[in-house]
This record gives sequence, structure tokens and C-alpha cells, in this order.
Amino acid sequence: QVQLVESGGGLVQPGGSLRLSCAASGIIFSIYPMGWYRQAPGKQRELVATITTSGYGNYADSVKGRFAISRDNLKNTVYLQMNSVKPEDTAVYYCNARRDWPTMTADYWGQGTQVTVSS
Repeated sequence: QVQLVESGGGLVQPGGSLRLSCAASGIIFSIYPMGWYRQAPGKQRELVATITTSGYGNYADSVKGRFAISRDNLKNTVYLQMNSVKPEDTAVYYCNARRDWPTMTADYWGQGTQVTVSS
């Protein structure tokens, strides 16, 4: 059974920092590109950042220069370091593992962790 378990969310003041973690089990973690998405109330889920199997990160323009995605293949964990957070970063953050195979796509999601940026 595949599980993605996010942790590290909470309340943080504007300008502060937070680190999210996503622990994966039930998959061969090292061969999966991973991603972080977020969904604010009343809005669609949006991409925050992705990381390739080799560790190359891509970012949404809204978080570029403030957030950093990383992975530890020995711990089967992907991280999202959030710096200089803004109120508009408030959302539920979801971890995603997705890999395209020749005849199917494996696409897994975590349950989400709430991040609230407020003074």
C-alpha cells in the first residue's frame, strides 16, 4: 500500500520559515519524481515545486527564490523549505509522487498539511 505522509505544517508569521516533510512508503522512492502542490480556500490546486529523480528542482514563479525542494532517497522523504513566507502562501500543502510508465501512470497523493501565514 502506497502512503505519502506530510508533516511540518502549522502557523507561521509573515517573513518566517517552515519546513514541510513528506515520508513515502510502498513505492521505490528513488525512481519517482516528487512534487509539492497547494490549495487555498476557494481556489484550484496549484503546483508549488517539483524535483526530479536526480534532484533537480522546478518552482512556480510565486515561490521562486523563497522555497526550496529537496529529497533524501535514503529516508524516502521529500522536503519543502519555505522561507520569507507571505499570507498568500496560506493553503493546504500536498505531496505528490508521479511516474509515467509505458502503459500506465502511477500518481499518488498525501492527505495534506495546513500552512497558515498570519501575524
